[in-house]
Amino acid sequence: MKATPGSRLFNGVNALIMTVVVLFTLYPFVYLVAQSFSSEAAVYAGKVTFYPVDFTTLTYNVILSKPDFFRYYGNTIMYAVIGTLIAVSATAVMAYPLSKEKLRLNKFFIPFVLFTMYFGGGLIPNYILVAKTLDMRNTIWALVIPGAISAFNVILMKTFFASLPNELEESAKVDGLDVYGIFLRITLPLSKPILATMLLFVVVGIWNSWFDASLYLQSKEKWPVALYLRQVIETAISPAELGASAEQTTQIAATVKSAAMVLTSLPMICIYPFVQKYFVQGMMIGAVKG
Repeated sequence: MKATPGSRLFNGVNALIMTVVVLFTLYPFVYLVAQSFSSEAAVYAGKVTFYPVDFTTLTYNVILSKPDFFRYYGNTIMYAVIGTLIAVSATAVMAYPLSKEKLRLNKFFIPFVLFTMYFGGGLIPNYILVAKTLDMRNTIWALVIPGAISAFNVILMKTFFASLPNELEESAKVDGLDVYGIFLRITLPLSKPILATMLLFVVVGIWNSWFDASLYLQSKEKWPVALYLRQVIETAISPAELGASAEQTTQIAATVKSAAMVLTSLPMICIYPFVQKYFVQGMMIGAVKG
């Protein structure tokens, strides 16, 4: 189509607005990165804006020099991998039958799923259930099982499954596949967008989670990195405990918060570009069709 003056004006205004939105979105993270590499004098003087002032890597050197830090990072990676496999698998298994309108009792179970979006048992009953009744305190299962299935994720995946053509399943039945074969060999391979969306949701949630770990993990060796860095930020772990000298303590105190946030968010920023294509497609299909 031939561009008109009105369409050019619209595209220009749209590009300008999106540029402003992107700048406002990126600036907080750029500021954190700049602050984490700046000297304590520049931070306290308010000189840091878009780039580091008096560049230094002291805070990162001290944090990364501790063997404990990499153990906590390893714990987080383990929790994220195991938790994601459990959550995505359980969500898919639950959402698939709910997407079949002809399935018996389908409409009976859906209200129960929706009910959990608005009502919960509360912190104390959940703690008693996980720590006392199920006896999962101080284990990885306390972090990955209670929140494995989210009602929002189930509804989103159910909507995606329902959007797939029924003719595919009918042809698969003619070829001799049973319901399990259809699910594993037809439905799941076609569901990469929604699976990538769920994967991103779950990984980010587990990676940034520290509250459940603070409740259920009594052993410090099992901490995730988010809880460790939170303890550093809240000064429960002092710069001296990190191995800092008296001269380094002031510098670390000034930049440890920004450095901790950068270290926590960096892996997710690296993962997102690889799943962005599927993430956008899965969110659009789940939102438009249904």
